[in-house]
Formats: sequence, C-alpha cells, structure tokens
Amino acid sequence: MVDGVFELRSVYVNVHVVVTDDGVVLVDTGLPGRTPLIERGLRKIQRSLGEVTTILVTHHHADHVGGLADLRKRTGARVIAHAADAVWITGHNRPAQPSGRLAKLAERLIGKVEPTKIDQLITVDGSEPLPGFTALHTPGHTRGHVSYLLDRSGGILFAGDAAASRRGQVTGPPAPVTADPARAGQSLARLAELEFDHAVFGHGRAVSGRAVEAFRKAVSG
Repeated sequence: MVDGVFELRSVYVNVHVVVTDDGVVLVDTGLPGRTPLIERGLRKIQRSLGEVTTILVTHHHADHVGGLADLRKRTGARVIAHAADAVWITGHNRPAQPSGRLAKLAERLIGKVEPTKIDQLITVDGSEPLPGFTALHTPGHTRGHVSYLLDRSGGILFAGDAAASRRGQVTGPPAPVTADPARAGQSLARLAELEFDHAVFGHGRAVSGRAVEAFRKAVSG
C-alpha cells in the first residue's frame, strides 16, 4: 500500500503487515490454517515470520484470529487485544456454536480456532500500544472491537470490521454478524471525525487519498 504497509488477501478477509524500525507488526491473522499464506507474503517483501514482533487484534471473530495461536507460537510475537474481547480469544468463553450438521459444516469451511494467551490488554481508549499506533475502541461489531490509527503517510486507519469497503465506498459492518448495530453506527461516526488519508479494512479494498471523506459520506448518507 504505502510506506511499509502491505495488504494480504486471504480468501475473503485481509491481513495487514506493517514494517517498523522494531520489527514487523501484523494486524489480525485471518482464517485458521493461513500461516503459510502470510509466510509467503512476508517473503515477497523480503521479510520472514521471525521478524514478526507484535500482532494487533481488531476483534475476536474467527476470520480475524483464526491463525493467532499458531503465529504466536511460531514467531513469539506479543499479542495485543482489547480486554472486552479477551475471554473469546483466550478460550475462557467460546462463541455459541450451531448444533448438528451446520456446526460440522461451519468448522469444515472455517477451521478450528485455537485459543491463545494475550500479552497486553487494551483498556484505555486512545492509548498507544506501540509507538505510532493509537488504539481506538470502536465497539458494536463486537464489544471489544479496536481500530488502529498509524501516524504515517498522513494517517493510516486499520478499521478492522468497524467499517467495510465496497466498490470504493465505505459502509458499516454487516448487521447479521454485528453484536450491537446501533453502537457500530456510533463507532463509524467517531472514525469519521478523525483525520487520515488512507484506510484499510478486514473486508474490501483499501481507500486512499483523504479516505476519511469516504467515512464522512457513509455517515451523512
């Protein structure tokens, strides 16, 4: 994308790579079993799994933390996530699962998500989990959803699933898989009040060039 920020597309979800002076940062890890894809992506930019020092989690859904346990084991990276989503990531609480054939089909399509430890909890909105990154609590899609704003190239927003991109237009997250659509709308409006030139998403293509204006259009529309 821009200035050391790369997007890896894994089936229908995106994983983001940020090269910093202190190593490689991943934002989310995609679906279970996608570590080889991430490893290949890193090789293309002349980096390796061994250089991954931190994994920033946007939220606990399986398509965003599916590879978290495996990557943490293989890289030794610190995992950072919001306290409100912690019980789902660590396995102290598990999402309700459908029963019977539907459950088996879902696990076959998505894969099994292994729980893992979180090394650093985000508890304060607007905190700086890493130099240059601001953690923005954007609840709604999940209680502990976090978007990250990187102070680079005019501002790069890692929206996670607080927003999505469809044909260059920004929308909110899909209501059927959003815990609290009303709060999600408030979080989208909050992001529209910021200043950033670029935005990347868990789903959909990046928006560059005064990207915040696309958020403001989504809110006003």
